[in-house]
Amino acid sequence: MKLPVKSTRLPLSRRLGRFVLGRCRRVYYRMAESATGSHKRDFLVARVEDARTGLEETKEQLQTTLERFSALIDFDGGSLAGFYRALKRDFDRSEQKAEQVRNHIDTIESLAQDLFAEWEEELELYTNRTLRGKSRQKLKLTQRHYRRLIAAMRKAESRIDPVLNAFRDQVLFLKHNLNAQAIAALQHELVSVSVDIAAMIQVMEQSIRQADQFIRALEEPPALPGR
Repeated sequence: MKLPVKSTRLPLSRRLGRFVLGRCRRVYYRMAESATGSHKRDFLVARVEDARTGLEETKEQLQTTLERFSALIDFDGGSLAGFYRALKRDFDRSEQKAEQVRNHIDTIESLAQDLFAEWEEELELYTNRTLRGKSRQKLKLTQRHYRRLIAAMRKAESRIDPVLNAFRDQVLFLKHNLNAQAIAALQHELVSVSVDIAAMIQVMEQSIRQADQFIRALEEPPALPGR
């Protein structure tokens, strides 16, 4: 029987933690911008690239964890305790990779909000209407790509949690039931998790494509108004 998926809604303490981290990130990047002369756009591109890499690494780590579980099903001798420890390490790495992805996405949101707010304010500073129009056009295009990007990344993030929850349940179960009967009982669960991972990979790959498109949108020069 498939175990129920835990709610993906974050507890209050974690949501508050994210809020505080978001404020700290804003302060950090403002200081870094002043100290290095880099623009928020540069930091945003770097963080999108980090998130893209993080999604790739998380996908690979979850596949590795699944392979470890599958190998356990075919276990035919040796130390079950040693096998369990290796499995637990793979699961812990999966959780760490997933948390890094969440942090990258939170940072992207924070930086994008700051960048767009600053961009809007600076439009009013132009005296050349043509240049203002070009900048406004680039802003609107970037915002459209950003909305698609963040929606895809949040969707990918939401698909990770059910997979982690299922793995966590099995790791906890094995911790206290490390025997052949318990291992045999995992086979049906692994089929279900395999389906979830396949669906998650499709969503992740879509998110990665959106990241590439967003980076290109930031780097492409805007067209003149009316063209």
